Amino acid sequence: MLKVQNISFSYKEKPTIHLLSFELMKGKNLAVIGESGCGKSTLLKLVYGLYDLDAGHIFWDDNEVLGPKFHLIPGMEYMKYLAQDFDLMPFITVAENVGKYLSNIYADKKKERIAELLDIVEMTEFASVKAQFLSGGQMQRVALARVLALEPEVLLLDEPFSHIDNFRKNSLRRKLFAYLKEKQITTIVATHDSSDVLSFSEEVIVMQNGQIIATDSPKSLYQNPTNKYIASLFGDVNEMKIGGNLQYIYPHQLKRVPKSEIQVEIVNCYYKGSHYLAEAKHNKEIIFFENQTNIPIGTKIYLEIKNPEID
Repeated sequence: MLKVQNISFSYKEKPTIHLLSFELMKGKNLAVIGESGCGKSTLLKLVYGLYDLDAGHIFWDDNEVLGPKFHLIPGMEYMKYLAQDFDLMPFITVAENVGKYLSNIYADKKKERIAELLDIVEMTEFASVKAQFLSGGQMQRVALARVLALEPEVLLLDEPFSHIDNFRKNSLRRKLFAYLKEKQITTIVATHDSSDVLSFSEEVIVMQNGQIIATDSPKSLYQNPTNKYIASLFGDVNEMKIGGNLQYIYPHQLKRVPKSEIQVEIVNCYYKGSHYLAEAKHNKEIIFFENQTNIPIGTKIYLEIKNPEID
């Protein structure tokens, strides 16, 4: 089990991480989400041991994670951390980068392992290409393969798909997270992409100003956000008073009806492929909802909240 106990850390005077605690069981996938600058990346670096804590403790099983004051080379050997800069060696091939930390004693096994990892990140055809000739997304995929090479007990991923094309991202995510689950590798992913969270994470931590403000399953956080900040991390959200109560309503939860108490005027319509995202004015506020067809600007229509048990 990973235990993070009341940790605090600051780069200068103002704390970047303040009295933060959580636990994570072996083999689980935890997502850390929050706005830019909330402390997500710093948290991963602290868990890996790249910085010394100002206060608190971090343990993996019975081993305490210690920073540069205690280690000549920072970082814990049973963990791997993938930063947003990929740190590949530019003048050697993709295969050589992936196999950099693998033993040369059993050459055939090393070759098989490299081939397996390149298949997971869909980079097999680039095995003989030098890293300097890769795109940013290709470098990110190679860096992912390299941190998996020695099968760490704990894997820390900082925005692991940020440079990867959308058409390839979904396939890569499915392959990678299936592999991590099969190998029971404990994973923490710092991300701004709700797809990483909703589809693959078992638990989610929401951070704001260096603190945890919510911890729950992805489904619970999505369906029952306690404030607009949390709801907005999953996409567009409307803050609406319904029956005197403030509610956070996602665009897909609103539908057009012949008559209701919610009358809006269309401001714009954005084509999304499978639907249109309509922007409308309601009581001087802007709200968004999904519709199957385009609605002319200036049109006044009525909306209601879908009943999840029926729709």
